[in-house]
Amino acid sequence: MTVVIGVDPHKSTHTAAALNARTNRTLESIRIDATLPEYRRLLVWAKRFPERRWALENAWGLGRHLAQWLIAHGETVIDVPSTATARVRELSRGGRRKNDNIDAAAAASVAALRGDAAPVEAEGPNTVLRMLDERRTNLTRQRTRTVNQLHAMMRELLPGGVSTDLTANQATDVLRRVRPSSPVERARKELARELVADVRALDVRLKANQQRMQDTVADSGSSLLDVVGVGPVVAARLLGRTGRASRFRTAGAFAVHTGTAPIEIASAGKSRHRLSRHSDRQLNNALHTIALTQVRMPGTRGRIYYDGKIAEGKGHKEAMRCLKRRLCDHVWRTMIADEQCHTSGAGSGGHSGATTKSCAAGSTPHASSSDQSLPEPAIDQITAQPAPAA
Repeated sequence: MTVVIGVDPHKSTHTAAALNARTNRTLESIRIDATLPEYRRLLVWAKRFPERRWALENAWGLGRHLAQWLIAHGETVIDVPSTATARVRELSRGGRRKNDNIDAAAAASVAALRGDAAPVEAEGPNTVLRMLDERRTNLTRQRTRTVNQLHAMMRELLPGGVSTDLTANQATDVLRRVRPSSPVERARKELARELVADVRALDVRLKANQQRMQDTVADSGSSLLDVVGVGPVVAARLLGRTGRASRFRTAGAFAVHTGTAPIEIASAGKSRHRLSRHSDRQLNNALHTIALTQVRMPGTRGRIYYDGKIAEGKGHKEAMRCLKRRLCDHVWRTMIADEQCHTSGAGSGGHSGATTKSCAAGSTPHASSSDQSLPEPAIDQITAQPAPAA
């Protein structure tokens, strides 16, 4: 008998429910505290079911610690989104009534039915890159806020302030020439010096963060850095937020996740296409950065493709959307190839649930706003090397 153990995690407690995968009937439940001794008690309780797997609601949130602990002890763990458990509760009970036991059983039910669930793997370099990317985002926001404060202070010290592209060295040179004439002016100058020191410290942290990103990407064996327009920061965002690329079975599924796959809408009796707003905007921003960099570099495959779309009569935004769609496929294929190379090198045979077959067949359609399908040769044209000179 296969048993799915659903877990509803909270900050201080976890509730688990064992569900018969064949009959969808709850067998037993247990409630534990979120501590290591209680984790061991939970595992001892679960061992009464020899054929078992775990389904954790929000395994990358409140359930992350328990999920990683179970994986370290050889257990199979599946991540179930909270939206999926909410649908199960609504359909099975006909209402919004819930408690911890109901949520745990709903998570197990989703996993038993092979619904919206994804396998959880042990944390690795991609997790490190995701944390570094989040840290860089926070540092960048803090630096922007500090620079804005410095601009406001300099505007009060000098008539008209200073230029918008102010650097720490420029601010230091300006402050050297400021001669305060009152205690208030001296206080302003001292505060401005403190803000300049803060900007310098943030610049050092951002530089160190980028170096750690580059080292981690290199250690992971990724070849994304060979793609034109992909630097350490963009590669870290792509790898960190994507995780295991093979969890997307096709390039089209990855394009939907990144928001580069156009969707058809009807307006005023006419059919047109636009990009989905329900996507990972950070990944979409990374792909936009790659496309923008290639367009700005004459001779790259991306620029040649962009010029071809412009010659067809498309506008700048339409051509950029087409380029992003093709770059999305190329990035996914690169990550899949790296993953398969790493897996085969580890001796597991390179098994992957994804397929590198093109997400569409046939020629490029004549959509007015973006490409709807991607023929195989066009995807391979956007490579890391510039086009040969004529």
